[in-house]
Amino acid sequence: MKKSAIIRHNQRGFTLIEVMVVVVILGILAGIVVPKLLDRPEEARRTKAELQIKGIEDALALYKLDNGLFPSTEQGLQALVEKPESGRIPIKYREGGYMKKIPSDPWGGNYIFLSPGINGDYDLLSYGADGEPGGEGKDADVKSWEIE
Repeated sequence: MKKSAIIRHNQRGFTLIEVMVVVVILGILAGIVVPKLLDRPEEARRTKAELQIKGIEDALALYKLDNGLFPSTEQGLQALVEKPESGRIPIKYREGGYMKKIPSDPWGGNYIFLSPGINGDYDLLSYGADGEPGGEGKDADVKSWEIE
């Protein structure tokens, strides 16, 4: 019985100082990690925009495969959802269209579509967080011709 009493006496909890040291260490780590995590949502939005642009490009490729040309700037991306009624009317337009709907970019704006484009057969881009052409950092445009 003496041994069990000694063992119980040696099994004390943490002291207040030990707990405070752990809390301070966790606070320091949070101060380092949290700012780095705050940039992640913007990085995720840019990645989502790139993926949406690639999806729209796939639909544009199918449109051209069926009809021999891309929609015009005037017809816009809406030509992927419903058959255009103006401009060069596609002859072999796929029943049901090429997309169910054109998504908004991750910042709530519309994708910009120019056909013919300045950088290729067409230009497809999002103006980024600020919704204005150009910009740097989170405001930088996401451009189809710069996506790998």
